[in-house]
Amino acid sequence: MGAITRGFANKVLGNGAIDATGLSGNIPASNVNNTSVTNITSLPASFEVIESTASDPSPAATGTVWYNSTSAVMKFQSVTTAGTWAAGGNLNTARNSLGGSGTQTAGLGFGGYGPGFGPSGNMTESYNGTSWTTLPATLGTGRYQISGFGTQTAAVAAGGNLPPSTGSTEKWNGTSWTASGSLNTPGFAAGTFGTHTAGLLAARDVFPSSPRAGTQTEAYNGTSWTSLNPVNTGRQSVGASNGAPQTAGLIFGGNPMSPPNTTSATESWNGTNWTTVSSLNTARRQLMGGGTQTEALAVGGQTPVTGATELWNGSSWTTNPNSMGTARYLGNRGGSNLQTAGIVFGGSPGVAQVAATEEFTGPGVAVSKTVTVS
Repeated sequence: MGAITRGFANKVLGNGAIDATGLSGNIPASNVNNTSVTNITSLPASFEVIESTASDPSPAATGTVWYNSTSAVMKFQSVTTAGTWAAGGNLNTARNSLGGSGTQTAGLGFGGYGPGFGPSGNMTESYNGTSWTTLPATLGTGRYQISGFGTQTAAVAAGGNLPPSTGSTEKWNGTSWTASGSLNTPGFAAGTFGTHTAGLLAARDVFPSSPRAGTQTEAYNGTSWTSLNPVNTGRQSVGASNGAPQTAGLIFGGNPMSPPNTTSATESWNGTNWTTVSSLNTARRQLMGGGTQTEALAVGGQTPVTGATELWNGSSWTTNPNSMGTARYLGNRGGSNLQTAGIVFGGSPGVAQVAATEEFTGPGVAVSKTVTVS
């Protein structure tokens, strides 16, 4: 087994037993009886063993192997090389153009366009990472192409299409919606990021005003909106880094309302101004987004309808080899999605609306895998 070079103050007796006294230095392997070391509680880093534990260690370093005595399986920690999509629980009511907030395991969906616009335009559903629950509380102003931000228990629903455009803003406290100010420029299909007391909304469709592709940027302080410097490329139906703070985010893609009605433009916000940065690989509109200013996620959209996924590393976009199972556009607009843990729900693969939810596990994420034999 090789020499033990450090880490023990002990004494190896002639019969192979270990006596905890002042022995240190190298111990020849021939002096160690494997049956006598059951009481050792720690080993040097270079000494490799398989740990037996009642639960999976968290976090576990990549390459770690352990035996879970509770489930009676051996596991190892692996790293995925590409982000992957997996099916989640379906919405109770299929619809598109809905707002969103929260995370992959604690989300909120509200408003939207579904069969019978009236009921779907003001409904609220919550997600626990497995299934959706329709809540009794409804939006005061039913609408679609609505934008959201915040968490599952502290969210904001801003703007939307009635039609025409509305600037209505409502706050969610985990139980009910309350009117809270109005956008200075009514509009819909805008990009958002931030929290329910420090949010940002940028670009929008300002129908029936002209030109429809708006450049407006507005900041929310929990009560009211303030107009800030405009985006460089006027557009609507953009994706955004929904998990970013108010002062540092991205918008990307969208519809500039002029042929070919799609753009790949990406802009970065520093709290004061927008700067045009590297473009998406696939120009599209009505897409979904997530992440932060340095690790963002762009997914879905049209034209044509796609489930393509791109990842932003702070300077450029890379196309991920794995697409959503259901290609779609007009899914949830908003939600504190992360590049490593994103979620898309609702939307349209064509004319009809879908209830499908999909969850994204980002690249380089350590995952525990069970060792199997055949």
